[in-house]
Amino acid sequence: MRYVIVVIGCKGRHFEPKSGAVFDRINLKTDAVYNFLLMLGLILFCCLFSSIHTNQPFMNLSYLALGDSYTVGECVPAAECFPALTVAQLRAAGVAIDEPRIIAVTGWTTDELQAGIQQAGIQGNQYDFVSLLIGVNNQYRGRSVEEYKTQFTGLLEQAIGFCKKGAAQVVVLSIPDWGVTPFAADRDAAQIAREIDLYNSCNKAIAAQYHVRYVDITPFTREAKSDPSLLASDGLHPSGKDYSRWAALLSPLFKEMISGKQP
Repeated sequence: MRYVIVVIGCKGRHFEPKSGAVFDRINLKTDAVYNFLLMLGLILFCCLFSSIHTNQPFMNLSYLALGDSYTVGECVPAAECFPALTVAQLRAAGVAIDEPRIIAVTGWTTDELQAGIQQAGIQGNQYDFVSLLIGVNNQYRGRSVEEYKTQFTGLLEQAIGFCKKGAAQVVVLSIPDWGVTPFAADRDAAQIAREIDLYNSCNKAIAAQYHVRYVDITPFTREAKSDPSLLASDGLHPSGKDYSRWAALLSPLFKEMISGKQP
């Protein structure tokens, strides 16, 4: 719909300034009418402009979280997984964003996440933000690092393809170190740490190759060795308290992305 604003101007009759008082009174009246009509036209324009914009549908931002048990939030309430907490922090800061869409299942490896994405049927670049955290089950099952690198690269390329602004609004999170938890009490914690570090060096390098932001949450998870409150009831996965710290790193990154700041 188009609007045309017509501002009507009034010209006074031409008077010779023979009678100064009369001429001044007529001129003043003419100017007053012209100014009134000009102001009326501006008011109408502002009202119509406001109407056009307020009638446009407003779309909230969207967030897709890809991963495994650490993304779905095993053993914590749904509102305490890190994607949900990230959204909650953004909303508290005044950002209009929908609930996250989470494609993640406890126990998934990289290839299983790929299958899950295919089953979800995601098409095109639908999301404003995408996060990817995957690999702990590859390490747990003794899968090769070379296989992980290949499959993680494919997943990151998919994540970039799902994002409206490509790599600029994708985040990779590091793999937590479960070797410090009670669940791993009878295992070699130092060996687990070395393997986790190796996997993380790979996903960090791949993220950098694709110019994707990287968030290192592994140091947080290692603090659970001396702080049980950072663990969920299963003695393996992070608690909502720890996930809130992850979200506190993610939400400022998302706000940077909204402002257009480059990684």
